Amino acid sequence: MSAVEAEIFINAPVEEVFALAMDPYGTLDWVTIARDVKDVKGEPTDRGFEMKQQLVLRGVPFWVTWDLVEVDPPTYARYEGQGPMRSKAFIENRLIAQDGGTLYRYRNEFRAPFGPLGSTAERLLAGGMAQREAHASLENLKRLAESRVRA
Repeated sequence: MSAVEAEIFINAPVEEVFALAMDPYGTLDWVTIARDVKDVKGEPTDRGFEMKQQLVLRGVPFWVTWDLVEVDPPTYARYEGQGPMRSKAFIENRLIAQDGGTLYRYRNEFRAPFGPLGSTAERLLAGGMAQREAHASLENLKRLAESRVRA
């Protein structure tokens, strides 16, 4: 299992940042590895929300089905994802109102299939890429949210 944690301060109200982060189609504007979204079911603020998201790592596209398993708008959301070959991922988004803006804390855990062998292969293929992409995605979210506040 590999885990990625990142955080960023966004100069926008927590409600607006949460709405942007939870918009399934909006993820295409800020998540660096997201390429497509389909099969959206439910509302992204309700438990039971589901979507399929196409991601690309090292030029290889794959689909992940995300289920929103816990949500407390506008401060918390936890997704569980099912990827190719029974791989699994977990995402936690924590948003904290702070100084008129939002402290956004992101955590992602990935469990490769095939136990220790799969985990070793995942580390070799991804390296530090997941951490870099998480930071780049949060920077994109920051620019998007702050530009909307200024508009």
